[in-house]
Amino acid sequence: MAKSPLITGLDIGTSTIKILVAVKKAQSSDLEVLYAGQKPSFGVRRGVIVDAEEVARCVKNAVKDAELGVGQEIDSFYVNIGGSHIFCAMSHGLVSVSRADQKISEEDINRVLLAAQTISLSSNKEIIDVYPREFIVDGEGGVKDATGMQGVRLEVEVLLVAGFSPYLRTLDQAILKSDYKIMHRLPSIIADAKSILSAQQKELGVAILDIGAATSSLAVYEEGDLIHMAVLPIGSANITNDIAIGLKTDVEIAEKIKIEKGTCSSKGGTKKIKADAEKEEGPVFSQKIISKIIQDRVLEIFDLVNKELKKIGRDKKLPSGIILCGGGAKLPKIEELAKKEFKLTAKIGTPRGFANIDGDPAFATVCGLALEGAELEEDGQKGEESGSFIKGAGGAIVKFIKNLIP
Repeated sequence: MAKSPLITGLDIGTSTIKILVAVKKAQSSDLEVLYAGQKPSFGVRRGVIVDAEEVARCVKNAVKDAELGVGQEIDSFYVNIGGSHIFCAMSHGLVSVSRADQKISEEDINRVLLAAQTISLSSNKEIIDVYPREFIVDGEGGVKDATGMQGVRLEVEVLLVAGFSPYLRTLDQAILKSDYKIMHRLPSIIADAKSILSAQQKELGVAILDIGAATSSLAVYEEGDLIHMAVLPIGSANITNDIAIGLKTDVEIAEKIKIEKGTCSSKGGTKKIKADAEKEEGPVFSQKIISKIIQDRVLEIFDLVNKELKKIGRDKKLPSGIILCGGGAKLPKIEELAKKEFKLTAKIGTPRGFANIDGDPAFATVCGLALEGAELEEDGQKGEESGSFIKGAGGAIVKFIKNLIP
């Protein structure tokens, strides 16, 4: 019996590189995790690769551990795209239906999606992905899949996700230097949403916030579609730096204090605490001071998120609330603070769709990458069987169209 192909997700972050190797379970839609681990990351700044050689070395180390863990060689993976250079923009496409019987074909869908991508981007910017929001047939909007419908004029509203080309090329170079190949690239926050959000949450309206080390990413969904996305240049490492400055101590000690003593509640005691009770050296502080430092920085992140929600008129208007993930979401009491600031329900999101993994919000991105890989491989197999790679108005079309973009 042939072994199931390995599906490997690689999350290259500012502080850590996470890798997850999974296979599809027989007679189940879930994935079985064969290995999940992380290594320190070097050569990455604010989610962007600044030293391809250093990142290649870190990737090799991470993959080597994964190969030992699964007992098989890994030659490719699905990788994330991070950094505040990523942005989104709305676009509109319009074409005439090509068939004489006026039935909308897959070719028409492809053409209108390509038409929506003919926008003027500033120098060194390129489209990463395309997310259709609605098709419009002869002026009638709200259509999710126009294939097979009859009409004369076909339009589409899409959300384009784009980024800075040199940063994307550096990511490619880092992977190539590590002697592996990229199967697909996906923005980190989209991978988060894939592993955490349910179809019902996306339909009703929800925001997902990933608080990483150096950046915080936001995605907003409504009626099943991505309607907004942003990457903010601030993360949990800023909290560590604030603690280090406030207590006049090393960053390593500040990180330990944040993890062991940190909380987002300002109701801390004034009793003096030693950073290391077994040693005489190290800073002495009160719980209240640490809590105040952490809360102020988290509130700054939340304020930036609220501004993004106000841009699209969704502040305090998301029925499914806001879902928190990433390493920064593990700060105690962060849910209560989020509820208070966003005036919405808030909770910590954990990956779904895996048979044997503990729900860790820090692994949301790499889990989403593995799920994306499983979907793409399944679409490819179906496409080979049917002779077509187009499977509706959503993800498969987008991936097909992306292959046509130079």
